[in-house]
Amino acid sequence: MKQKIKINIADRIYTLTIESTREEAMRKAVKNINEAINKYKSRMSNIDEVDALSMVILQYAMSLVEIEQKDEVGSVMNELGALNKQLEDYIQSSGR
Repeated sequence: MKQKIKINIADRIYTLTIESTREEAMRKAVKNINEAINKYKSRMSNIDEVDALSMVILQYAMSLVEIEQKDEVGSVMNELGALNKQLEDYIQSSGR
């Protein structure tokens, strides 16, 4: 069931309509974003909200790219494993 929730990111309130099963994950994501913004603002005294948010977006985008790359490597490894098994099966069936 869908529901409306209010979230606060970088001192701005947003109303979102989401599946009720996703609320906990959404609130955790918002908390992580705000914590990351505050971390950048405390490390860099002259950074504003937009710059801090931009750095957070970059951080999360890099994490996503790294996960995608790992998935691609895992997929390639699975394909190589399947090809290796086929080759072994062929060698065994041909009596060599």
